[in-house]
Amino acid sequence: MRGWIILGLGAGVLYYLATETNKLDEPIARTDALLVKIERKLHAMTGTKIIKVDNKVSQLKKEISSRMSTGELGALDDILESEFSVQAYKDDFCNGSAPRHESLSRDNVQYICDKLR
Repeated sequence: MRGWIILGLGAGVLYYLATETNKLDEPIARTDALLVKIERKLHAMTGTKIIKVDNKVSQLKKEISSRMSTGELGALDDILESEFSVQAYKDDFCNGSAPRHESLSRDNVQYICDKLR
């Protein structure tokens, strides 16, 4: 009986921390982002839809690789990882009032946006 009481108190404290405070917001957000990334990779690995060959993306990497540093190339690989990540990049950075990218220079962000359109 004592174990159930301790388990109930632990669940109550966890519920309080998750709903009434912001102490668990960052770990929850990181976990959600990791789950979305895993879900996209699984979908890409097990999806059985017809894949159209898109030479635009491979050509973009060849064209821009001479202008980028190693860190920027890693960020570009993350962007070109899947259709979802390319679309998310377009939504976030190819607007008129795009925020600054943490890994790419402003010129490279604009160049990538122009090539992905």
